[in-house]
Amino acid sequence: MTAPAPVTVTETAGEPERPRPFSSQNLVRTIAGGYVPLIIATLIVALPLLWMVVSSFKTPGEIVTTDLKVLPQSVNLDNYKTAMTTVPFARFFLNSTIVTAVGAVVKVTLAIMTAYALVFVRFPFKNIVFILILVALMVPSQVAILPNYVLIASIGGKNTLWGIILPGLGTAFGTFLLRQHFMTLPGSILEAAEIDGAGHWKRLWSIVVPVSVPSIATVALVTIVSEWNDYIWPLIITDKPEVMTLPVGLTLLQNSESGTGSWGILMAGAVLVIVPVLVIFAMLQRYIVAGLTQGSVTG
Repeated sequence: MTAPAPVTVTETAGEPERPRPFSSQNLVRTIAGGYVPLIIATLIVALPLLWMVVSSFKTPGEIVTTDLKVLPQSVNLDNYKTAMTTVPFARFFLNSTIVTAVGAVVKVTLAIMTAYALVFVRFPFKNIVFILILVALMVPSQVAILPNYVLIASIGGKNTLWGIILPGLGTAFGTFLLRQHFMTLPGSILEAAEIDGAGHWKRLWSIVVPVSVPSIATVALVTIVSEWNDYIWPLIITDKPEVMTLPVGLTLLQNSESGTGSWGILMAGAVLVIVPVLVIFAMLQRYIVAGLTQGSVTG
C-alpha cells in the first residue's frame, strides 16, 4: 500500500503577492511617502533659522551683494556688539525674563488648579464652565486686545510690567490639556488619600502634580515660549524703552538701524532673542511627546 502523496500548498489565485521588505517597490514607497516629505518640512523650518544665524556673522557687503555667499569669510561678532549697545538690550532681556517667569508660573499654576477643580471637585454648572473654556480656546486672542487696552490703561497699567502680564494670566489650552490628563488618573489613589484625611489641596500637590510632570512640563514649555515671543500686546501697551520686552526691542533696534547695512545687526538681535527659548526647549523637549500623549487619552 503506497503512502499518499504530500499535498502542495499553493497560493490562492488572485491574491496579490506582498513585496519583499527591501524590494525596489517598497524602497520607492518609503522614500517618496516618508523621507521626502520629512526632508522638505525640515528644510522649510530649518533653512530660515540657519540663514539668520549665518547672516548674523556677515558684514554688510556679504549680505547685500549680487554674488551670493552662503558662509561668512570670518566669524565677525561686531553685529552682536552693535545690537547690544545700540538699544538697552540688557534691560529688554530683564523685562522679558520677568514677564515670562511671572506670567508662566501664574498661568501654569492656575491651569493646574482649574483642571483639578473641573475633574475632582463637585460644583454646579461644571460642564458649562468647561464649555466656556473651550470657547475661549477657539477665539483668537487678538479679539480681546482693544478691551484689554482700555481696561489696563484705565487702571494705570500702561508702560508697566504688570500691565503686560495681567491680561494673559489665563490659559485655555493648558487647562484643557491638563484636564484631559487628570481624567486618566486612577480614582482609587485619590480615594485612598481622601480616606486617610487628605484634603483637595494635599491631594493636588502631593499626588496629582507629581504623577503629571510630563503634561505639566508640556504646558509650561508652550506657555514660556508664547510669553517670551509675545509681540502684539507688549507693543501696544508700552511705548517706553524702560519696560519693553525683547521682541518689541527688536522693533526699536530696526528703527534705530536704518539702511541696508543693518541686516546683520537685526539678525544678531533675532538670534539673541531665540537662544533662551532654544535652551529651555532643549531642557524640556523630552517631556513633550509624553505630555501630549497623556493628555490625549481619556479613561
